[in-house]
Amino acid sequence: MSLCILAGGKVTALALSMFTLSWTHSVQKTEWRETWAVTPAGLELRQAEVKGSGAGMEPGAGAVLTDGWWVWHPTLPPQGRISLAASGMTPGGWRLCHAGGCMELGATAGDEVALSGCP
Repeated sequence: MSLCILAGGKVTALALSMFTLSWTHSVQKTEWRETWAVTPAGLELRQAEVKGSGAGMEPGAGAVLTDGWWVWHPTLPPQGRISLAASGMTPGGWRLCHAGGCMELGATAGDEVALSGCP
């Protein structure tokens, strides 16, 4: 499978089946991570983790505290597309990591980024 990233009017395809998205919450300044799988049904959220809790950062149902992270397995249906929009209120954009490395997405306020499985 491949992940397609649409940013700045350009599409980048990455040959991968799993990736992690992480970012810092704009108010709590706490890191949040999500592990996604690229599947024929769409992008599937496999795991979510938050380093602490606070306003808008409550751990999900069944969360377990592991090494300072609240970890849980959300029950979100597969997504055809994930839209990321930079608010300018966070210290950076989203960090997308996979077996081949990491990249920053949406670092500038107003940047729009869309993730989807490649056709």
